[in-house]
Amino acid sequence: MNETALSTCTPDTGPDPQTLAEATVQAMYPRDNASQGLGMKILAIAPGHARMSMLVRSDMLNGHATCHGGFIFALADSCFAFACNSRNLNTVASGCSIEYVAPALRNDVLTAEAQERSLSGRTGVYDITVNNQDGKLIALFRGKSYRIKGEVIAGLHTAP
Repeated sequence: MNETALSTCTPDTGPDPQTLAEATVQAMYPRDNASQGLGMKILAIAPGHARMSMLVRSDMLNGHATCHGGFIFALADSCFAFACNSRNLNTVASGCSIEYVAPALRNDVLTAEAQERSLSGRTGVYDITVNNQDGKLIALFRGKSYRIKGEVIAGLHTAP
């Protein structure tokens, strides 16, 4: 989405939810040095949903020559962040948990997919799966979100 599409929105209607989700990602990702530094790429975004990928590099391996769990967690957490901020309302994690079910190896391309399960008031629950390039399940992550003050893009609201 480009600035022209956003400039055609009126304060009364705002952009549609998908356009808003795309604009939010375009505003957040350039400021997200952690996700960029780990080579994460955004593959898809929608209200309450995100999909991201990351290549497992040799500097991400632990002493067992498998991907350190912290990097898998970081991918899932970043995907969670983009999904829960997709409505342009500043949202942070209030808690997260992860279950590692299989190792990720050097040169694996991991894909995290976040799906909103519940959104009520200021809180939400999101489930994130992490799979490798063969579709093998690597981890299950659950994130709980809490909406704080402000917007990702100030003054830009969703359509009623």
